[in-house]
Amino acid sequence: MSLHVRKIGGVPEETARVARAAFPKGSLAIRIRDELGELFSDADFVGLYPSRGKPAWSPARLALGSVMQFAEGLSDRQAADAVRGRLDWKYLLGLELADPGFDHSVLTEFRDRLIAGDVGIKLLDRVLEAAAEQSLIRAGGRARTDSTIVLSAARQINGLVRLGETLRAALNSVAAREPEWLAGWVPPEWFDRYAIRFEDTRLPKGKAKQTELIEQIGADGLKLLAALHAPDAPGSLRRLDRVQSLRQMWIQQYVVDNGLVRRRDLKDRPRAQSGWSRPTTPTRGAA
Repeated sequence: MSLHVRKIGGVPEETARVARAAFPKGSLAIRIRDELGELFSDADFVGLYPSRGKPAWSPARLALGSVMQFAEGLSDRQAADAVRGRLDWKYLLGLELADPGFDHSVLTEFRDRLIAGDVGIKLLDRVLEAAAEQSLIRAGGRARTDSTIVLSAARQINGLVRLGETLRAALNSVAAREPEWLAGWVPPEWFDRYAIRFEDTRLPKGKAKQTELIEQIGADGLKLLAALHAPDAPGSLRRLDRVQSLRQMWIQQYVVDNGLVRRRDLKDRPRAQSGWSRPTTPTRGAA
């Protein structure tokens, strides 16, 4: 990706008219745009991009979008959907109503560039500090809102979605193969917890509640793996691709510590492997 610097300009007239009509009392995104304006331009991010390659999406807009993503507790896919479909987000970013937005992977790439370059981190800090001064966003109990908190929050919520979708995919695969066996033991609350895609639900806000859900997903995944390896379980289920993916990810992501399932610290997670031999329950210190 290369950066082709363009002047963003103001909010397009039609976008402003429709957004004002849809949000007569305003919204957080509209307030951020009205009260902070344009804090920087794409030119401020030149050092983070090569001079050649496919044109990158506006980093100035991605920085503002990242602030809203943090404020609303959205995954990358949900944030990309908001850019594509929400009027107040189009107003915030100064986009035409018909602008298609970007693929959700663009946000991951943008965060990687921010981390790789101190300049990018400082630029995002500028937005966050200005928003906090206007009481537009909160630090969630921390004394200071900065880019470290925003980047960490995005990493956690995207991890939550990935773990939830991995378990949901395994359950759907088992249900398609042996629906009666699954219905015979699966806890009733799982039908609500895993009935729809995690990206289509309102995810919990706040690190504590998100961590609680991540650990609940981990415990549920271990229950499924244990049931699949019980003597009365159909042997073919253990060989399903999505079940194998679940098992590999759970060994990488989770550990059982004094009977409690928790997610491994990032530095303690082993690399993903293939061709696991015998299923084991991840325990403290296990790879």
